[in-house]
Amino acid sequence: MPIKVPAGLPALQNVIDEGSAVKVLETPTARTLRIALLNIMPMKETTEADFIRLLATSDEEIELTLLKLDTHTPKHASPEHMSRYYTSFNEVRNSRFDGLIITGAPIEKIEYEEVTYWPELCEIFEWARKNVTSTLYICWAAQAGVYQKFGIHKYLLPSKMFGIFPHTIAKPEIPLFEGIEEPIYVPHSRHTELHREDIVAEERLELLSESELSGVYIMQEKGTKDFFITGHSEYALYTLDGEYKRDVAKGLPIELPLNYYRDNNPANEPVNRWQATARLLFGNWLKYYCK
Repeated sequence: MPIKVPAGLPALQNVIDEGSAVKVLETPTARTLRIALLNIMPMKETTEADFIRLLATSDEEIELTLLKLDTHTPKHASPEHMSRYYTSFNEVRNSRFDGLIITGAPIEKIEYEEVTYWPELCEIFEWARKNVTSTLYICWAAQAGVYQKFGIHKYLLPSKMFGIFPHTIAKPEIPLFEGIEEPIYVPHSRHTELHREDIVAEERLELLSESELSGVYIMQEKGTKDFFITGHSEYALYTLDGEYKRDVAKGLPIELPLNYYRDNNPANEPVNRWQATARLLFGNWLKYYCK
């Protein structure tokens, strides 16, 4: 279905140019879902394209608002880009949205309270409870969300969780997993984790999907339509390839991403194990939880 984004957003044209079946929504209608994306990833345009690619292939009409923090200035995005295409949180604090996506950020090794924009982010978490029908917390945001809401801590991994990992589904009967079969393959790229025992001990949380290798994947806050997702289902095909080759070029310690390249050979193409499922997952979220 069609999607409306800020006028002239380059990421939309990039998604169209790559061959994705994207229709542009000119004027929102009564059935249009208002979705906000709080994008705190460093490479703004890449993340914009990742989520446009998923949202625009759903069965729902979408009006996408790109949100930025008032207390943080991105280092890797031009002021012109942020000013032209992004809306500050202060501008929407009196608005309501059908859905909110809060992205991850490469700041896992920093204590939450030491993150410069932590107070504002906590304010957004609380604002979303009253003003958003359903919120997705992605990767670092998932860890930050369960810490702020339930006091659950993250833990440093001995090495980076990096690759495509298979996951089981604990509750296949819920609408989020409609049409999805095990295993769910998901990209992970992180240095910290949540401990399973902490999640299952919290009576306000329900563990919906996990992996023997990469740990907890999807959690839901009971009594709400809010989900905490530790992986990156939205990633494009070559995202992990770019991360791996970047770190190799810098001489950083990095292992080959697991289950990613054909025959586990970085000279070969990546194997696309996750994007079809990601489209179903996000489509189900929009269809069943954002209304």
